[in-house]
Amino acid sequence: MSRHPDPMSPEEAARRRKGAVRTAIIVGAIAVAIYVAFILSGVIGR
Repeated sequence: MSRHPDPMSPEEAARRRKGAVRTAIIVGAIAVAIYVAFILSGVIGR
């Protein structure tokens, strides 16, 4: 039988949201850096 977890407190929800936003920004920055490196390698590689 599965138990339902206790609802999160507003502080816990805010902390998790802040962590998720930080992770999304880091992943997005890495993706942009790879994209720019790919474009530059095509321009410089000529």
